[in-house]
Amino acid sequence: MLDFHTLAEFSRVNCVGICAFLVPANLIATLLTIILMALRRPISQLQLVVGIAIIFAVVMVLHVYSWFVVGVVLAPTYILLSLAITCLVVNIAVLIFHKRLVHYPGFSKTY
Repeated sequence: MLDFHTLAEFSRVNCVGICAFLVPANLIATLLTIILMALRRPISQLQLVVGIAIIFAVVMVLHVYSWFVVGVVLAPTYILLSLAITCLVVNIAVLIFHKRLVHYPGFSKTY
């Protein structure tokens, strides 16, 4: 069974390594979803990348909350939290916008 105290402690002890992976992973995965939407790739490809990006963002939110639990309220915690929430919102918006783009092909034409 998972012990959340142990996971939170692991998250705080290995903060530099976790953040060194999650920050670029969030940014690259979110950028990739935007690129795939702009290229009008099939929804199955987009959903896979969005799913991975959402996992990265949720893990970052949980990592930041592990710091909030012990009372660490600093600028980096808020910056990381805002980055994760922004990535979540962008990925969900890309899914919604992609569906509109597919259903209304003239939606993206510029005259």
